[in-house]
Amino acid sequence: MRKKSYYFIVILGVLLLIAFKMQSFKSEPIQVEPPVAPVAPRYNPVTEIQAPLTRFDSLLDANVNTSGVVGAAAVVVYKGQIALLKCYGVRKAGTKEPVDRNTVFRLASVSKSITGVLAGILDDEHVVDLDSRVVDYIPEFALKDQKSTNELRIRHLLSHTSGLIPHAYDLMVEDHVPLEKIMDRLKEVDITAPPGQLYGYQNVVYSIYDPVTRIKTKKSYDALMQEKVFQPFGMTDASIGFEDFKNNPNKAYPHYNRGHNRFSPMRLNDRYYNTAPAAGVNASISDLGHLLVQLTDPDSKVLSKHARESIFTPQVKSPLRRTYFRSWGRGIQSKQYSIGWRIVDYKGRRIAYHGGYVLGYKAEIAYCEEDDFGIAFLCNSPMSETAKNIPAFLNIMFEEQDRLAENKAANAAADKS
Repeated sequence: MRKKSYYFIVILGVLLLIAFKMQSFKSEPIQVEPPVAPVAPRYNPVTEIQAPLTRFDSLLDANVNTSGVVGAAAVVVYKGQIALLKCYGVRKAGTKEPVDRNTVFRLASVSKSITGVLAGILDDEHVVDLDSRVVDYIPEFALKDQKSTNELRIRHLLSHTSGLIPHAYDLMVEDHVPLEKIMDRLKEVDITAPPGQLYGYQNVVYSIYDPVTRIKTKKSYDALMQEKVFQPFGMTDASIGFEDFKNNPNKAYPHYNRGHNRFSPMRLNDRYYNTAPAAGVNASISDLGHLLVQLTDPDSKVLSKHARESIFTPQVKSPLRRTYFRSWGRGIQSKQYSIGWRIVDYKGRRIAYHGGYVLGYKAEIAYCEEDDFGIAFLCNSPMSETAKNIPAFLNIMFEEQDRLAENKAANAAADKS
């Protein structure tokens, strides 16, 4: 009897074990995920200008290749997006190192436009008011007469309306005289008009913005530009001054034309770096592309509406010789100057533009706020043919926009009939 009870207990245990195993093999109910709606691809506004962009791309290639330049780079931006970025040639004749998107060039007077952006930001932040007097920052500053000294404001420095004769002491700049010493001599310069009335292009006077910001912020001009412009705008290759340029392994060398478009490299030179706000910025085509991205984006979080207005509102008429814009043809109705930018009425559109030249380098930048596009061009072996690129792009863009406007008007008229 005891043996039967033992077998019964064993058999019962086996049956319970089998039942447990069978339960563990039961499949869990399958969870069916609801269908996911397909995500529409993000709209790229560059598609709006594909036709004119293709035309310009071909024209740019032909122009650069026939000009014989050693190295160059161009960027086109539309509605906050880089639409085209191209690099050509080499950094230095006789070498194989190509110009790429991060190759740094000297901007020369396009530096004034970068400084203008900084000035608009600092004015917007109530750090350095454009309408503040220079003597409020530099009490010892003096011009030839006391009235002009007292009335000279930051706005006048950056719009070339100081009233001093044009290009005051540029020869001293080329002789590497420090800015502070040149400033001491400004009281000897003749005055043609009270501040704010007449246009007279300046490098020394423009660069007084450097000591003004240094006194106000207790920061170097380089550090301030890095903090307020280069870093926020994504200009990671940009710098101020000769040492940073010289020590950058990815830099374009200057060249001179020996004749018949045969170029030879020149030694690096530090001319005009002592006037940093006017001519001391170094940057790549990628940097200028990122700058234009923010300028062409009306919803930019980096540049406020007030700062834009401060930068691009014309301050004075700037009568220039016709040869300055000879590549633009007869479409220019007026020329003005704002805070670091030339404002050109070209074929009914307002274009913010600046060009820069220093021995062996040429830089240009243009921006159309009305149509949210911009373009920049850099070159390390200037040729007159390269000056045609920006007006050619503007003409192609305007022709396309005029064509679209005409088609829209025609369709609207047809719908009414």
